[in-house]
Amino acid sequence: MFFRHAHPSSGRPALKALAALFGATLLAVAGGTAHADATLDKIRERNRISVGVILSGPPFGTIDPVTREHLGYNVELAKGIAQALGVGLETVSVLAPNRIQFLQQGKVDILIANMQLTEERTQILDYVPTPYEEVGGAALIRKGSGIARWEDLKGKPVCVSQGSNFIKPLVETYGAEIKAFRSQSESLLSLRGNGCIASVHVSPTMHTLLEEPEWADYEIPLPNDLIPSPSVIWVRKGEHDIQARLDAVIRDWHRSGWLIEVGERNGMHPSQALRDLHEKYRNAAPLADSRQ
Repeated sequence: MFFRHAHPSSGRPALKALAALFGATLLAVAGGTAHADATLDKIRERNRISVGVILSGPPFGTIDPVTREHLGYNVELAKGIAQALGVGLETVSVLAPNRIQFLQQGKVDILIANMQLTEERTQILDYVPTPYEEVGGAALIRKGSGIARWEDLKGKPVCVSQGSNFIKPLVETYGAEIKAFRSQSESLLSLRGNGCIASVHVSPTMHTLLEEPEWADYEIPLPNDLIPSPSVIWVRKGEHDIQARLDAVIRDWHRSGWLIEVGERNGMHPSQALRDLHEKYRNAAPLADSRQ
């Protein structure tokens, strides 16, 4: 194991031509499907899986300033996947605007990158059916701003990451004016510079920030998270082999309670949805498929 950082014949000519064209089309489709389903075989052949992860800060992911090692919740899940598959690991840092492209272009094999399940995303990617967590958005706001409800963001500038699933509800439900940035750090920098009234990102990260002295003048005054949604692992369209393989792994994680353990170890404060999944699977038989 190794880990490293950084993807019947007819006599009529017309009918013969049509049949040949149709056959070629079928071969192309079949070839495309075979290629799409080849990811698991490729992982085993190279003895390594490449996982796109978000390294925008704790608890999800960071880079050790001395060793440059990738650390955090997303990275531990990636290590768990590699161990279950019996292969080495390469974690690749991705950002919200480019993570889908990294997966589609084959730069990574899968994504564990703070991407919650949305209908829009399922149009272009497939995902592992069993979620590994449930995460919503939290609004980090300067103290004394007078924002007490999500409705109070109407007509006000709100900073987010490009491609965030929080943009739609912020605009359509609460009427906020969106300022989308390439990274979470740029969004937070704009908040500190008064470029927006609030910065909305995944709740665990926002709550972790409040533990740091430099964010002492900020708070999370809104009582509920924005659209809590299942956190899932994403794969390319049609990759049903790797999809099924990883689903077995995640269900075994729920059975054993490992996901709760790794969440607590990284300061994630496991959701009720995660605890419910543990109760659902805790008495299930271990999945032999996830032990290979």
